Amino acid sequence: NGGHDGSNDRAAVLTLFKDTLSTAIETARKRFDMGRLGGLEMARLISSIHDDIITALFDYTTTHIVRAPNPTASERIALCAVGGYGRGEMAPHSDVDLLFLIADKKGSAFTESVTEFVLYMLWDLGLKVGHSTRTIDQCLKLAKDDQTILTALLDMRFISGDAALADDLYSAFRGSIQGSRGRAYIATKLEERDKRHEREGNSRYVIEPNIKEGKGGLRDLHVLYWIALYLENAKD
Repeated sequence: NGGHDGSNDRAAVLTLFKDTLSTAIETARKRFDMGRLGGLEMARLISSIHDDIITALFDYTTTHIVRAPNPTASERIALCAVGGYGRGEMAPHSDVDLLFLIADKKGSAFTESVTEFVLYMLWDLGLKVGHSTRTIDQCLKLAKDDQTILTALLDMRFISGDAALADDLYSAFRGSIQGSRGRAYIATKLEERDKRHEREGNSRYVIEPNIKEGKGGLRDLHVLYWIALYLENAKD
């Protein structure tokens, strides 16, 4: 660290990330205000900006803070995006939903230190972070019992770390949802949709519509997307 105190190094790196993030978001906002970006383009750009920040942070963490040059099985870790962030679509101030995927359910000092440092840096950047630390087996078991987790994994996207570990999860996940469960998934998502519509007044003709949760809104498009993705594994 060039003879500097570690806390000073962290503060300097945090300032660099903060400045980079705020400049990039402000530039994107100006392009949007000038009509150079559409809404979906803006959402994808915001996601891409966070990708760059988080990838750089993970690289910094595993290069300068905690190192495992030849990781053991228990030290394997992959950082993945899930949810809306996994889809690559983020509104301003959206949560950053992350999965810290590890190979050993007991973890290791290395994976714990990496996870802790990355999360504290992201919180200090002022980001709202949703996160979990799980193994492949834990992800599959939870997805089997929890539709929300299953749907989040449909949108999973590798960001940094052990790419092979992330590939293993997605392959195992796709294998686990093949077969006759499609009808049950569709029925569950449509039941969730009906309950959501009831909460929002069950009408598409309202003076102040909830464009995300209301009838005919963004979440209804997401439901169609998730059903297609569940059945066909085609991220298009």
